[in-house]
Amino acid sequence: MALDAATLALAARELKETLVDARIDKIFEPTRDEVLLTMRTRTQTFKLLLSARSGSARVCFTEESFENPAVPPSFCMLLRKHLSGGRLLDVRMEQGERIVFFDFQCVNEMGDLVKNTLAAELMGRYSNLVLTQNGRIIDALKRVDFEDSEVRQLLPGLPYTMPPRPNKPDFFEGSAAGLVAAACQKDLPAADALVRTEAGVGPIICREAAFRALGDAAPDADRLTPAQQKALVEAIEGIREEYAAGGTPIAVFTPEGKPIEFTFLRPAQYGPKARLVEYPGFSALLEGYYSDKDRAERLRQKSKDLHKTVKNLLDRAVRKQAARKEELAQSESSDRLRVFGELLQANLWAIQKGAKSVTVTNYYDGQEVTIPLDVRLSPVANAQKYFRDYKKKQTAAKMLVKLLAEGEHEIEYLKTVLYEVEAAPGEQALGEIRAELKSQGYLKYYKVRDKKQKPADFYRYRSSDGFLILVGRNNLQNDKLTLHTARGKDLWFHTKDAPGSHTVVMSEGRDIPDSTKEEAAQLAVLHSSQAKGVKVAVDYTEVRNIRKTGDLKPGMVLYERYETAYITPDPALAGRLAEKK
Repeated sequence: MALDAATLALAARELKETLVDARIDKIFEPTRDEVLLTMRTRTQTFKLLLSARSGSARVCFTEESFENPAVPPSFCMLLRKHLSGGRLLDVRMEQGERIVFFDFQCVNEMGDLVKNTLAAELMGRYSNLVLTQNGRIIDALKRVDFEDSEVRQLLPGLPYTMPPRPNKPDFFEGSAAGLVAAACQKDLPAADALVRTEAGVGPIICREAAFRALGDAAPDADRLTPAQQKALVEAIEGIREEYAAGGTPIAVFTPEGKPIEFTFLRPAQYGPKARLVEYPGFSALLEGYYSDKDRAERLRQKSKDLHKTVKNLLDRAVRKQAARKEELAQSESSDRLRVFGELLQANLWAIQKGAKSVTVTNYYDGQEVTIPLDVRLSPVANAQKYFRDYKKKQTAAKMLVKLLAEGEHEIEYLKTVLYEVEAAPGEQALGEIRAELKSQGYLKYYKVRDKKQKPADFYRYRSSDGFLILVGRNNLQNDKLTLHTARGKDLWFHTKDAPGSHTVVMSEGRDIPDSTKEEAAQLAVLHSSQAKGVKVAVDYTEVRNIRKTGDLKPGMVLYERYETAYITPDPALAGRLAEKK
């Protein structure tokens, strides 16, 4: 759901009440369409998120921790230059517009006090952040030139102009009777007619007005009786009163927890089909509704290039393996070359000089066979050529068997890396995967640019019986956990024939009960590509049965003595068993 002007106004009012006179302490740009301002009042510190992402544009407080890029983007540096240390003078909006203006008192390069305004334009796919001074644009997060829009350009130096307003009355202005009368001119369902008639609120409010007045079986707007029109007017006036009183921040979720809508009142239209959650404020509402979605989108952006690189490596390895298999199939017919050579040696007398082929009797099966000849070579040289080709094919076949085995290991390894990229929880995890790929020669290593980072710890869990369970975050951690951290009688788990993390129960010399084994197997599945599967096979064995040879890629091990359990994962288990920091 897009943020409407009415809800945005309530959120902006909260920000103003809290932040006026606060100063900007730090400025970050975690992703290409988000800016984070750390602001300090005399008693508190707040993190203000300004998101221009098309699917979740908003301004709100946030408690989330962000991983910032190593090199600040250019717009971030511009904001630091013009806004750092600035004092917030006002947070304002124009009625019906989805633009929040943050006015800051700042000091320019000459030491003079100036007023800079950061405009957060939260208009769906046209969302943007624009920094202005004295009505002129300093710069915009997303520049808009004449090729992008003939109506309104956002370029440095140009005057800042408001976007064109829709030719529709605001939901909260004018009489409700006039709004209903205009809607009744349309041959549409009552809620849709209101959406097409008014501006300022989202479809959920129009549906709520129609539902309160007309119930589920609402007729088309142009067929409403006078009594129904009166009921719709009263419903709109009731919604206006709730809004004027400050509203109630409500989010609507499915029974499974998937977000559907959010609004400033408690909607009745969903009945028992949805779950309503009330938040302490509109800023908390926006953050709670969008945070999970944004977290996934941020990670997708950061992992996009690495995911593409690993996917290309995997595709190339698969193509190379297919070519090797085809070449091996051809080399298996090399005996025919040897036979041709032997037959030519036995029939040198029958070969005419300059002949393109010769037909002789194959003394192996008694059948006649035609053998192609190279006209540039003598009969003896033709026979020797067939023997040389035979030896080459035989040598190639031996090499191909070895290369095919290596290719299978490489494909299995890259599948594991691809899973790790898709499951990476943040930039640090992605950095560790990049380092691993560089160590294996898949990515180039740049001495100056690549900085060493402190490795993350294993995922740590505590079983219901009190046993510590460790789970590797990536292939290098898997090797460290299995080969260096775990000891002989510790129990090792891994999903069978699927990418996933090594999972180890630290026995500490005690016997491990079945309940802990079950939980460890669950965690092994949850940290694998089979996390959404049913009856997933999990191999487990004591660590002393695990071995690794020098030709194996990171994360790959060998084991022969093991047992297999079949697990249907419980997604909530990881949260219950996670060790509290």
